[in-house]
Amino acid sequence: MGKLTVRALRAVLVVVLVGTVLVQGSMVWALATEPEEGSGSLPLTPLRVATILGVVSVQVALVCVWRLVAMVRRGTVFSHAAFRYVDVVIGAIVAVALVWFVVTAINAPGQREDPGVTVIMAGIGVAILGIALIVLVLRMLLAQAVARDGEAAQMRDELDEVI
Repeated sequence: MGKLTVRALRAVLVVVLVGTVLVQGSMVWALATEPEEGSGSLPLTPLRVATILGVVSVQVALVCVWRLVAMVRRGTVFSHAAFRYVDVVIGAIVAVALVWFVVTAINAPGQREDPGVTVIMAGIGVAILGIALIVLVLRMLLAQAVARDGEAAQMRDELDEVI
């Protein structure tokens, strides 16, 4: 991975992290200062809490991707240490999907006249879970690469002994 690519990815990660911190701060501020209004609309407190939890999951994934990029830069990504970061990313994506399903459930009673919105929201949750499955497949590819790297190192050692 080239220096320009690493810098661009890190810039994107920083911008997204700053954005999530701002959203999270505004939701915490709204929870602390703005009381729930009884106007009959959606309950805001559960949605705000869900937003905070979803943003925390995104932030965890961003930090793990940052660590993986650092490992790529050092050339150590094909090691067992990378698995814990990939596993945390998968967990964070599943957490975001679960939070999205909660938001869908909170929103569903208000969509009785137009249930298609709830179906679409549930479909988005399933798509988020699909992203977790894609990352799981990539983790399996990483496991194969680490195993091959170990086999190659063992063969090199055996070849060095023979020579």
